[in-house]
Amino acid sequence: MDDEVIDKTAPEEDGYGLDNRTVSAILLAVAAGDAARLADLFEPLHPADIADLLEQVDAGKRREILLLAPRQFDGEVLSELDETLREEVIAFLPPEILAEAVRELESDDVVDLIEDLEKPQQDAILDALEMVDRVAVEQALSYPEYSAGRLMQREVVRAPEHWTVGETIDHLRANKKTLPDQFYHVIVVDPGIRPVGYVTLGKLLSSRRSVRLTDLFEDSFRPIPVTQPDSEVAYAFNQYHLISAPVVDDAGRLVGVITIDDAMNVLDEEHEEDILRLAGVGEGSLNDRVIETTRQRFPWLFVNLLTAIVASLVIAQFEDAIAQVVALAVLMPIIASMGGNAGTQSLTVAVRALATKDLTGSNVWRVVRREVAVGLVNGAIFALVMGLVGLVWFGSAQLGAVIAVAMVVNLSVAALAGILVPVTLDKLGVDPALASGTFVTTVTDVVGFFAFLGLASVVLL
Repeated sequence: MDDEVIDKTAPEEDGYGLDNRTVSAILLAVAAGDAARLADLFEPLHPADIADLLEQVDAGKRREILLLAPRQFDGEVLSELDETLREEVIAFLPPEILAEAVRELESDDVVDLIEDLEKPQQDAILDALEMVDRVAVEQALSYPEYSAGRLMQREVVRAPEHWTVGETIDHLRANKKTLPDQFYHVIVVDPGIRPVGYVTLGKLLSSRRSVRLTDLFEDSFRPIPVTQPDSEVAYAFNQYHLISAPVVDDAGRLVGVITIDDAMNVLDEEHEEDILRLAGVGEGSLNDRVIETTRQRFPWLFVNLLTAIVASLVIAQFEDAIAQVVALAVLMPIIASMGGNAGTQSLTVAVRALATKDLTGSNVWRVVRREVAVGLVNGAIFALVMGLVGLVWFGSAQLGAVIAVAMVVNLSVAALAGILVPVTLDKLGVDPALASGTFVTTVTDVVGFFAFLGLASVVLL
């Protein structure tokens, strides 16, 4: 128990999320087996905070919590859980509680909940749904993974194009039990159920009853094909400031709607994925097992080992120079480190710009020129610094000049590689976030060592 309870002497956290006192109280209630106290503590918590709690404790504590308060884990909590834990939690919940939990969710949330589960658990959740909801979820699962069809919800508020504001409001009031929990637009359709525009709830409520819906259309209306990749959907929402958008099938018929919360979740996942891949750790989670984490990280560590060997082979070509001028061995790490950092800076900018479509074929050479210019300026500044270091530290103006020139060359090449490598990989269909770092580091190491040791061999020996 001691290693689970967060230090009570730690300062309380400001803002949102679980505070230390609440977490400690929950764990104490679990240790005492006090189900009533645990239910009271969970009552005011947001589903996202309950999910965070389950992710922070170990598997044993998680099972104790589920045993004591199973009814606290509704559909929203399951939706907020890390994907690596959903299967474990769902398997532990009693069937009747699981059924009650998933029936509360919109269809898009059910799809998100079950698409990564094993077949037996998918069937258990589908069996818990009403037949209409089950058909909607199964149809969504038939669409390609990471597509708009998986992202959309089937619960749509629509109205014929000949309706007025008054008719629409009367319809909404008469069917309030079937409306989605949250919606932002009434989608207007033609007789073929093809969307022709949409009206915001604000305009609907502020207009006279006699006004036709077609007179209130928003300029932001953009139907999304059901097979559109979810990354493109997220880009459209971010680029065009959408709140919701209708989803259409190949015939242009309305089949669902995507709302901003789902689109922004995709955008967040894309950002997180890029960050993790830049570090070569894949899509790992703090809740992954040791063997899973090892398997995810090993491939790129192995690639890094191979590229390090390549850099070492370059160094080996200058063994005689290093043996005669020991200062070269002292200064080599500086060249490698500066080049690696400069390359990573350009690489990070390029990968992010590719993801947001800010870096395209029309501006790539302008960006390359800018990055090389930045590399040259930074290289010149640090060349001056390292030239003085070589002169003062080792008493050799020639050594200072060698490392100064090598610094300019390596920082310029690092800036160039940081842009061209991810752009080239993107053109080849390879994820630049996943593979760029290793190649950029190899280029900067090889070029840096070759420039520094090659110049030293010519000038100093």
